[in-house]
Amino acid sequence: RTNPRTITAEVFHPGCSGGSCPTTVSHRGTNDDKGECKGIGCRLTPRVSQKQQPCVGSGCRMHAGDDGRRDSSPVQATDRAAQFLGELPDFGLDRGAWIQLACDMKPSNEVPSEDALVLQLQLSKGQERFVEALKGQQSEVKELQRLLSEQQGALVNQQREILEQQRRMYDQMEQDRDECLEISDLCRNKQKCINTPGFKCQGMTVHDANSGMCGHGYFYNSEMDECQACSECDGEPVVSPCTLVTDTVCSGSVTDVPALSLSWSGDMSLKGPKGQILVHTFPSAQLHIQGRDDMGLVSAEDGQLVLRQHGLVWLDGVLSLGHGCRSFIQVCLRVNHTDGSEGRDLSGIRVEHQERRSLQGVSISGVAEVAPGHLMSLFLRSASHHCNQSSEGLQLYDTSVAMLSLLWLSHDTGAVAMTAQAVVSAHYHTNYRPAFRISSTSDPYVVGLSHDSRGIRFAESGTVRFVFQQALYSMGQACVSDGFQLVAYLNKNGTSTEMFRVFKPGVHYRDTSISLSGAATVSPGDAIGFEILSPAQCNVRFFGDESGISLFSLFWVPAAISSSMTASVANTGLPSGAVRNKPLFFHQTSPQVPQMGLLVKGSPNQKKDFVFRESGTVSVALDLKLIHSCNLVKVTLLRRSDSEGGREAEGLRPVPIAQQVAGQMLEGCQWASLSLRASFQVYNGTTVFFILDCVRGRVNQISHQAGSGVSAVWVAA
Repeated sequence: RTNPRTITAEVFHPGCSGGSCPTTVSHRGTNDDKGECKGIGCRLTPRVSQKQQPCVGSGCRMHAGDDGRRDSSPVQATDRAAQFLGELPDFGLDRGAWIQLACDMKPSNEVPSEDALVLQLQLSKGQERFVEALKGQQSEVKELQRLLSEQQGALVNQQREILEQQRRMYDQMEQDRDECLEISDLCRNKQKCINTPGFKCQGMTVHDANSGMCGHGYFYNSEMDECQACSECDGEPVVSPCTLVTDTVCSGSVTDVPALSLSWSGDMSLKGPKGQILVHTFPSAQLHIQGRDDMGLVSAEDGQLVLRQHGLVWLDGVLSLGHGCRSFIQVCLRVNHTDGSEGRDLSGIRVEHQERRSLQGVSISGVAEVAPGHLMSLFLRSASHHCNQSSEGLQLYDTSVAMLSLLWLSHDTGAVAMTAQAVVSAHYHTNYRPAFRISSTSDPYVVGLSHDSRGIRFAESGTVRFVFQQALYSMGQACVSDGFQLVAYLNKNGTSTEMFRVFKPGVHYRDTSISLSGAATVSPGDAIGFEILSPAQCNVRFFGDESGISLFSLFWVPAAISSSMTASVANTGLPSGAVRNKPLFFHQTSPQVPQMGLLVKGSPNQKKDFVFRESGTVSVALDLKLIHSCNLVKVTLLRRSDSEGGREAEGLRPVPIAQQVAGQMLEGCQWASLSLRASFQVYNGTTVFFILDCVRGRVNQISHQAGSGVSAVWVAA
């Protein structure tokens, strides 16, 4: 019984009783010949066996020829299970003996209970993984089916659009008429009329179109340079009627596709919504933002701007202020989050103290990734409490000049926002190339730092709008006379090219800021870097902290839905002398793009109008370097059409978009500077231009070689 692979057989004979029964005889399946029974003879009874089995032990009391019936004690025999049934000897079963079998052998395939449980768990887990894999494959198949269905739907829609365009083209070809023959007195001279799908007058200008030369039912298409018939809405509501220079806009052409870009603008003041003077406790005062509410995008509440959409926002603030603070005033652009966490400064510009207090024009820009409920605000902060809080101590020019504009980009554009802090040094410098460390980025793959951290590199093609501002403290009279210059470079394939250069009048033992905003089209591997140039006899120390006073900010938009252009001030036809609302002329320095450009009127060297040929949102930045003796110098950006659907303003009078104002030049400075930034909506045919105005004084010179120019970014609507 101790061996689990044995079988014990107890044989009982009715005639055996008492202690005379033989002891147990065991038969094992081994190769030892002693005491074992092997072969067919083991099945025979002792009576017929030719050879008696040897008797071992004290139970050998049987005599020769005895058949064993005198044995009364039980005989016990053990053997292997395989041998027992065939080799167990006959113990007289034919004379009434009986056998009791007890099997202690375990089946060869039996598994211990713990191992069986582990195996069962493994099988169960394997089945679960198999089921999960099947579910994953089913999900992938469903996703592929969904994408295939969407692609098929898109192809069907494209086919429908192509068929519709073909139908319209055929209709136009069948209905086209020769206006030059049918309409009398057309173009005021039939010899100048050329028949096209509409008609074209030789030598026709936009001024002629505004005078009504195209006639009733026609509008002037500046892109095609011809008069075309106004579209009909075929029973659909008219969003915008046909004008002299724009076509009809029907409600059917206004799709429900979510906007890719939008704009908003409002005013800023130191007064509340009802005109009351707000109580400010320095060293901080909040500017009150007010403007029309666009509940789908933003709303102005309690002097702050509340965002209503997820996306990226680019903000431009322009204001003109004067102060009597002993130190500087810092203009701060700030965003506060909805989760109650502390907000952060997006940008900071320091406005220096002047002995002869005068208005100083300030432009501030910043970028942020926002969510519904985020708050935008602007503050004026003083470095000390020695700042007169009276109206003479802090002066903000007309509220129509202090303006905040916003460009919103949907995440569907694939746009990227990024900010980087300049790593400044406590040493004094002359020329200075800042290095950066990234503060925030919505996609580190597309926009990152170069290997030496002195450049911003790009991994994909696109269009960028950027700004870099640097706070500084300077000592030396040469700082005042020569001023500072901030240069932006574009590095392509290891070669750097100057893109923009701005000028800032210098200061002596004062704090101030220099800022540059530009736009560019970039390719994979391109990088943007900066350098600040100072006079040789000027000691400059640059500062940086978390208030955005030494910050680089940009947004990048894929090239498929964006474009950029740059233009320098023309070297001829610039206003000078007693200038009152004279236009500025420009020369385009970037390659031509289909979405916008300079409109040629009259002399090719006198281009003042920027024309837009596709609907979208535009961000514009202008910098001027000039010499003047004006009490006030103003630069204004105007649009020839209003902001709703490209409709012309009443009487074709231009509409102001933004304005910047500055006071008298600093004593001892050779040059002055002025900057203007704004974002606004455009449509096909929208035209904008700049005018310069000098109040009580003269404009002596405008630099056209460096320090003056325009940059613009267009993003599809």
